Amino acid sequence: MEGQRREVLLELKLLADVGLVGFPNVGKSTLLSAVSRAHPKIADYHFTTLYPNLGVVWVGEGESFVMADIPGIIEGAAEGAGLGHDFLRHIERCRLLIHVVDVSGSEGRDPVEDFEAINAELREYSPELAQRPMLVAANKSDIAQDPELTERFRSHIAALGLELYEISAATGQGVRELTRACAAMLQQIPPMPFFAEEYVEPELTPGTAEELTIHRQDADLWLVEGAWLEHLLSRVNLSDSESRMYFERCLRDSGIYQRLEDMGVQEGDTISLYDLEFTYRK
Repeated sequence: MEGQRREVLLELKLLADVGLVGFPNVGKSTLLSAVSRAHPKIADYHFTTLYPNLGVVWVGEGESFVMADIPGIIEGAAEGAGLGHDFLRHIERCRLLIHVVDVSGSEGRDPVEDFEAINAELREYSPELAQRPMLVAANKSDIAQDPELTERFRSHIAALGLELYEISAATGQGVRELTRACAAMLQQIPPMPFFAEEYVEPELTPGTAEELTIHRQDADLWLVEGAWLEHLLSRVNLSDSESRMYFERCLRDSGIYQRLEDMGVQEGDTISLYDLEFTYRK
């Protein structure tokens, strides 16, 4: 008799208090290295970081939190573009997000458009994730080339009711204020559960006697086969009285006994259900 088989896919998700999100090359790795002892690879090209990095941020005596540098997300990540799902799944375990945006204008990007594009990916991937508490870090503010662009970004963030911190991860400007704000917010945010809710397998619904194949092999031997019956047998423990009662009820409810009687089964005949055999009694 074939037993139950199931394919299980296990995914490792980082467990961090704070996750850094944003487009590639906005300075997330530099920020992590500035506030912790982590030493992620840092370079001035996109996708320098291919795997999440973790660092412990010490704020004060007995006060610290874990920060994760999530590799840069791109547009279409929620649909699997690039390494989208590989990146996004790690953010799910973070209690607080820091959205890092490059406001320098050095690459000709618009910080407002970048900010909204990343948020759109978060919403597409998980509406719940998009509601996660967030701080905004306007990075490279010390080399901003267009004051009007920065001011427009400030106004946009203020209109959303979010806190904006203008920082320079490279020089340390504003970084201390950002980490203190993170620590204060984390005091108000409950911890993430370690495990998801336990999976409860739905109760098996037996089929009907008409779905079974019943064959009279000898004068007093009846062979009964069928997919749902085989599945049912793989799920019950016949050495347990309650399980046997459940199994008996499923057979009776399916109409199998009535069908056997209609086919001429007699008391004392042997009924064979795969590896299980029993003597028929009315």
